[in-house]
Amino acid sequence: MTALFDQLRAGPRGVLGRSSAGDDDETRRPLPVSGMLAAAWTLGVGVAVLTTVTLVGWIAAPRGAFGQGVAEVFRAACQVWLAAHHAGFAIPGGGVGLLPLGLTVLPAALLYRAGLWMARDADLRLRLPARLPKGSTKDLANARRRAQLVVIARAGVSLAAPYAMLAGVVALIAKNDLTQPYVGEVLLSHLVLAFAAGSLATARTIGPWRSMVRLLPERPRALVAGTAVALLIMLGAGLVLVLVALAAGFGQVRELSEFLAPGVVGGVLLLLMQALYLPNLVIWGMAYLSGPGFQIGTGTLIAPTGVQLGSVPALPVLGALPEPGTTSPLLMTVLALPFVAGIAAGVVVARMAPTPQFESAPLWGFGCGLATGVSAGLLAALAGGPLGGARLSAVGPSAWEVSLSVTLEVGVAAGISAGLVNWWSMFRGARTAPAPVRMADEVLSKVTAKIKPSPDLPGHWMDATEAATQPLPAIRADWSDEHTPFGPDIPRPARPLSTAPPRDDIVDETDDRGGHVIYVDPYAWDRDP
Repeated sequence: MTALFDQLRAGPRGVLGRSSAGDDDETRRPLPVSGMLAAAWTLGVGVAVLTTVTLVGWIAAPRGAFGQGVAEVFRAACQVWLAAHHAGFAIPGGGVGLLPLGLTVLPAALLYRAGLWMARDADLRLRLPARLPKGSTKDLANARRRAQLVVIARAGVSLAAPYAMLAGVVALIAKNDLTQPYVGEVLLSHLVLAFAAGSLATARTIGPWRSMVRLLPERPRALVAGTAVALLIMLGAGLVLVLVALAAGFGQVRELSEFLAPGVVGGVLLLLMQALYLPNLVIWGMAYLSGPGFQIGTGTLIAPTGVQLGSVPALPVLGALPEPGTTSPLLMTVLALPFVAGIAAGVVVARMAPTPQFESAPLWGFGCGLATGVSAGLLAALAGGPLGGARLSAVGPSAWEVSLSVTLEVGVAAGISAGLVNWWSMFRGARTAPAPVRMADEVLSKVTAKIKPSPDLPGHWMDATEAATQPLPAIRADWSDEHTPFGPDIPRPARPLSTAPPRDDIVDETDDRGGHVIYVDPYAWDRDP
């Protein structure tokens, strides 16, 4: 896709381009034009890829699973493309909202690449403010950050607006007698995903990922880092829980796969579909270990407190569900994982805070828990949804229950840990005595002891390229200087008498009888007669 972008960039530049400032003869397109071209090529490449996959499935199973002709196959590919953006459909008797989150990787990757091309084609790197020199004021740094955020937001809108409009056309093409795409969800999902990918790609042009994080102020940056840590810990625990459940129920999963008998091509497509639903299952595992659990239809519940099941869809991966009944006390220990995530998040928030504040540290920790709960609720809403009518109208976790439980569990633990870490930092800073100033003679004596003169060059203490006019001075540890702590209890040591003959070429400036001689040239005393 990048090669196609480069070919298009080199084509009608004389019509759509505009001259750039300076001596550069290469023209650049306006940002909205670059965003429109990037959106069109992203949607075209994505639909082409899904059409190819759908066509392979139609050839392997020509019994009407994907339609009766090539036009129906293309319409089915458009429906899959809309589902990849988490846009649901209305069917007779209900709706379909339980969509695979793994399929979102395809449009997200294409949009990210398109955003990078758009930023390069529109010269957004030149429009972003340059790096500030060292010692710049804080107001100037904040103004630079705001200017960068404005450019990033403009780039995201330039990609998202035409992308959403083209998605509306795809929704009209995907419409048939059985499935009716929700146009509002289509526009909103495409707009949000394209804006996020375009903004991220444009921010990436500023520099490495660490520079992107610095776009946020210090306190919100610590809050975002703590939220990310808590979510990663809980999602990682959910992934481990899913893998353990699959390993424990592998026999049931294999029996369901043999019962379906999909064939070779059908088996590959079935395995691919279950792999695309793996992110949904990971979020279900996160909801399970946070307490509320999830459901497979109305009247069912899979939670640490107990399992209540009915008839489930014939999907092999659902064979890993636990047996109905009460769970063992050992399995209920997973409820401690959200508190562990909260403790880790509170430590991160307290360590990344710019200055320790004893009163507000627990509040920032609880704010991190609130942000984690909102994020977990949003993920739970995306991972679930209806799968038809009747009892399958509710599948997956409840968004508000997951959000509330995660907010309380992570927020309380993060508030306590952030307060303790902040208190310990302030307490240690108050109890730690200031480090005494080490005497300069001790430091210099250790440094000069490690210096080994080169056997090839004459050793000169001022410049190694000069002639050997004076050997390297020996610095002794018993010399005293202005940093030596002399007092009534510590007498000043006597300076050892020098056995070397006095030199006539050095003027003692402490003696006013000879006057003061100031050498502007440091080597003037070598040439002074």
